[in-house]
Amino acid sequence: MSKFGFIGLGNIGAPMAERLLDAPEGLVVMDVSSDATEPFAAKGATVAATPAELARTAQVIGIVVQNEQQVRDVLDGPDGILLTAAPGTVVAVHSTISAEGAVALAELAAASDVEVVDAPISGGAMGAHDGSLAVMVGGSADAAQRARPLLDRYASLVVHTGPVGSATQMKIARNLITFASYAAAGEALRLAAAAGLDVAELGEIVRHSDRITGGPGAFMVRSEAGLMADGDGLRPMFGHTLALGSKDLELAAEMGRDLDVPTPFARLALGHLASTLGLEPYPEA
Repeated sequence: MSKFGFIGLGNIGAPMAERLLDAPEGLVVMDVSSDATEPFAAKGATVAATPAELARTAQVIGIVVQNEQQVRDVLDGPDGILLTAAPGTVVAVHSTISAEGAVALAELAAASDVEVVDAPISGGAMGAHDGSLAVMVGGSADAAQRARPLLDRYASLVVHTGPVGSATQMKIARNLITFASYAAAGEALRLAAAAGLDVAELGEIVRHSDRITGGPGAFMVRSEAGLMADGDGLRPMFGHTLALGSKDLELAAEMGRDLDVPTPFARLALGHLASTLGLEPYPEA
């Protein structure tokens, strides 16, 4: 069996790679920092000096580096993977890059009979440590399947999203929820602080209730995003959600007026909640 390879042993990459140490295939790692590779060498992993050296023995390779240029350097630089990779090697790029960049890298690698899949991750450091990451995989079905023995070591959910680039698009959509929610949470914190409430306690309540309800993903159970059909079985439940949500958003906006705290996210959500739930058409752009 060819070894697993892993390049990039930072805060996220290291705990991912640690879950490969006992793989029967064996593990070869590479990082620009010897401080990062030494613990792996002590536990039995082979340490490569360059991506090219790693690719001589590893045919399923994960990459977690900082940006798209670093991914390109690892793949096609002077000492890159493509210099030595055997035909059929699969490279899973876990770094979040652009969808267009993923397609370009895949086309570049294809000339060497190497398959690149974009494989962004969701779950952060906690998921990396306990092996519960979600990995989205864009590429051929064959390449996605050949990457599974590697991915299953540090992911509890692996989704083949379609061709190269589609996984990156999925990650972008997923992260929109995260960071838009952060912005809305900031508004909630300011509102709570203006009311003299303990904002740390608010955070505790949010985390507790999201563990129970599933947070924003709880309503994402439909197979399409447009207007819901009149006979859709979810319509009564979503209608109830709209009634409750509209009431609470109006209360938040009213509270903001009373406390002189701007609540643009509450107002924006109030204007779009019905269309978000599929109960009325989305507004024209």
